[in-house]
Amino acid sequence: MNRIKKAGCLAVLALSAQAQTHIGEGIWRGTLTLDENKKIEVPFTFNVFYADGQPTLTVFNAEERIVVEEVNIQNDSLFFKMPVFDNEFRCRLFQGLMKGVWINHSKNYSLPFTAVQGQTQRFKTVEFARNDFSGRWATTFNAGKADSSTAIGVFSQNKQLLSGTFLSETGDYRYLEGVSDGRSLYLSSFDGAHAFLFVATLDKANSDIIYGDFYSGHNGHETFKAIKNPNAQLRDPYTLTQTVKGKPVAFSFNNTEGQKISLTDERYKNKPVIIQIMGSWCPNCMDETAYLSQLYNQYQPKGLEIIALAYERTNDIEKAKNNVTHLKNKFGSQYEFLITGLSGAVEAQKSLPFLSSVRAFPTTIYLNKKHEVEKIYTGFDGPATGENYKKMQNNTENLINELLK
Repeated sequence: MNRIKKAGCLAVLALSAQAQTHIGEGIWRGTLTLDENKKIEVPFTFNVFYADGQPTLTVFNAEERIVVEEVNIQNDSLFFKMPVFDNEFRCRLFQGLMKGVWINHSKNYSLPFTAVQGQTQRFKTVEFARNDFSGRWATTFNAGKADSSTAIGVFSQNKQLLSGTFLSETGDYRYLEGVSDGRSLYLSSFDGAHAFLFVATLDKANSDIIYGDFYSGHNGHETFKAIKNPNAQLRDPYTLTQTVKGKPVAFSFNNTEGQKISLTDERYKNKPVIIQIMGSWCPNCMDETAYLSQLYNQYQPKGLEIIALAYERTNDIEKAKNNVTHLKNKFGSQYEFLITGLSGAVEAQKSLPFLSSVRAFPTTIYLNKKHEVEKIYTGFDGPATGENYKKMQNNTENLINELLK
């Protein structure tokens, strides 16, 4: 992996150290340093443009485009916040160079950040691709360990360019972008919450097997093995979360305006209701919120209601309200978001005793007009999953139409 990093490091050293008060327009290549000693970095690219004198950044992850509008320049210092998530960049500006830190407030850590103007390649390749990684790969992370988990890698390759994601039973890894370099693959993603890097190499004897490393955040590391299998499947997401017999569906929390909301309120009587267990810190929840907001606009006039239960990573209720309101405003969400004042799957299950467990954020509960549980969907297959996303959309809308009858 080191050979891919050296070109970017040399370019940084060659730049002038003169401080600037202006961001150069065009493409930049940013890197978040996960481990300086091992030179492990998450690369991503972004574009800078000006509208009415105000800079805007657009971050690229495969097909995803994240527009960053909260950008502030003070003398030679640059501050910008990614939309939705509770994090920010603090940098110093030089000619063609940004240097500083990315601070993830929700997880309370920071990573060194560097960006170089004019570098358009996410990864610098040195060899022609010797293998097409397109297809489905049955994947095991941390095999043989207590935290071992399974997933399915879904990749698409065009010459050396590679994109895709991993499907898991608790959600997908969103948009990954990278390259095939010789017998190896390199994929990364940065969306404001995730900083992911995947590095893998083909088995010497079998080109249908890859071995790799997955790095995330400031100290996350897992090994993985993936076997090419066009028929690889995960368990049905509708079967993973169960209800507790005899426990009615009930809860009562304040919304973002401080009003107490309960399922027994007149607004919800004799109506099917979708309950979204989520958090504003959760990228899969962000994807689901975008989708549910569209569904609500379409089906609420026909009688559907949606309630989101937010389990935030803070004990500060006002901060939790602000984070959730920021998410609501981003997607123009018209349904209620309730601030539970709790965080984590264990606390979520305790506050919802009608569930045997909460395995994932998001978890989505579909209630009929009598407010009985019809189905529970664990995780979310977002737009990065392609056909899986379309299948999930079709199943969801068919279910809603049945509940509205």
